[in-house]
Amino acid sequence: MAAMAADRQGKFWQFHDRLFLDYNQLSDQKIKDIAESLGLNMAEFDKQMKSPEIRAKIEKDIQDGRQAAVTGTPTVFINGRRVRDWSPNALQTLINRELTKIHQ
Repeated sequence: MAAMAADRQGKFWQFHDRLFLDYNQLSDQKIKDIAESLGLNMAEFDKQMKSPEIRAKIEKDIQDGRQAAVTGTPTVFINGRRVRDWSPNALQTLINRELTKIHQ
């Protein structure tokens, strides 16, 4: 919710990066501190933190993830197929196979 609220003020990635720096020490106060340190309009940030639109988008993302059998992050898909082996060689092989299908 916080990162998406920050996005409404053009600061999604900055907020995202700060969240992951302190991911093991997050609290409501820490989230407010990050927002303030990024110079966000706090009244607007607080309003967006309660936004039904943002909550609905998050719920949709969760539902989509469940339907796709996502059980954690990161989860990688190539052309709708879940990738289990993320080694560079395995990924390249899968990508090449999919590209071959396109060019046939």
